[in-house]
Amino acid sequence: MALEITDANFEEQLNAGKPLVLDFWAEWCGPCRMVGPIIDELAAAYEGRVTVGKVNVDESDEVVSRFGIRNIPTVLFFKDGQAADKLVGVNTKDTFIEKIEALLD
Repeated sequence: MALEITDANFEEQLNAGKPLVLDFWAEWCGPCRMVGPIIDELAAAYEGRVTVGKVNVDESDEVVSRFGIRNIPTVLFFKDGQAADKLVGVNTKDTFIEKIEALLD
């Protein structure tokens, strides 16, 4: 299960020393409901190596504003505390795996 990321715990997770994958979503977003189960599967598959989290755009204004999130679902990929890649919209599990594997190189 993906970790819930909020304005309060974002910095801690960003600086935890592991790659970070953040899914920006909302309950009312249909495409987000398609991506959500994939994100949860990836959280389980990469547990211990990558932190996979979800940011509810309706509850975490600070993080959403910081990265200029305008469309959801948006998934940001962080390496060494810096945004390294981004996917917007519905994507396949393989596409997410490819981006995560690039963080681990």
